Amino acid sequence: MIDHTLLKPEATRDMIEKLCMEAIEYKFAAVCVNPYYVKPAYEILKNSDVKIATVIGFPLGANTKEVKALETLDAIKNGANEIDMVINIGALKNKDYHIVKEDIEAVVAAAKGKAKVKVIIETCLLTEEEKIKACELSLEAGADFVKTSTGFSTGGATIEDIRLMKSVVGDKMEIKASGGVRDLDTARKMVQAGASRLGTSSGVKIASEI
Repeated sequence: MIDHTLLKPEATRDMIEKLCMEAIEYKFAAVCVNPYYVKPAYEILKNSDVKIATVIGFPLGANTKEVKALETLDAIKNGANEIDMVINIGALKNKDYHIVKEDIEAVVAAAKGKAKVKVIIETCLLTEEEKIKACELSLEAGADFVKTSTGFSTGGATIEDIRLMKSVVGDKMEIKASGGVRDLDTARKMVQAGASRLGTSSGVKIASEI
């Protein structure tokens, strides 16, 4: 269930290699790395069951849909099979819902048949109404997951947000809790609330607590 994550800008190749080897050892679902490191991660993980997730429009979500689609195509070409994209948060707050939906649809279309799409809605910046709308638009646009957070804003996943997201998408989409999942107790609570994937840089610590 764990996406073993390293998205820090100062991440080095050695750190990415360590991340990948840990993911193999602990049988994590995926590693989540910045686009620059997708290709080296693929070289390490290509003969394993560990997926390669990368981030698109990260961390602000304010790129155009054309740029996000191009980023997605490039990431898939380099070996990514999961795409964690950030929605256009400003457009959502402007109530330009067609723009938000088209933004997600552009990435879904670029990834179609090649990679799952997780939509990061950045819950800490949204009202409850906006969280619900973001989930509805992600579902309508054909994405596979809704995800709470980038981990680079003012807050991360909360139990309440996972429950709210689950109430909107039900079993039609999966939910990824990301940001602040640092121990086994929190991880279990997120799963009980409805998360099926956990984005964390504390995967080894969590796994060692089981």
